[in-house]
Amino acid sequence: MKYLLDTMVWLWSVGSPQKIGEVGLEILNNGEQEIYFSAASCWELAIKVRLGKFRLSEDPIRYVPKRLAEQGIRSLSVTQTHGLKVYDLPLHHADPFDRLIIAQALSEEMVVLTSDRAFKKYPVDILWCGTQ
Repeated sequence: MKYLLDTMVWLWSVGSPQKIGEVGLEILNNGEQEIYFSAASCWELAIKVRLGKFRLSEDPIRYVPKRLAEQGIRSLSVTQTHGLKVYDLPLHHADPFDRLIIAQALSEEMVVLTSDRAFKKYPVDILWCGTQ
């Protein structure tokens, strides 16, 4: 099975793993699954760190690739197919990063590891990673 990390779940995985539920932690830690992090999440992090909404211990250009490599998480590029798949999604919410992650998961037949309740409104397979 292939998994796609939601941005917040990935941030928790490197800084606050206790916020991730038991099943999500097992998938992240067992090394047996294909786990991906989207270029859309990198874009989101770059913007939100610059705006002061997130803090990282170093610039995103160093922080993100270093941690992904340590975790054995693969990168998922954004393709034209992914971008165009957003058109097919219902307008449940307007977050462009979430919508692109959902479109990628649908296009690539991935399960999204998320703690964002808005993802439940979409026809995408999710694995709930919140502790509640």
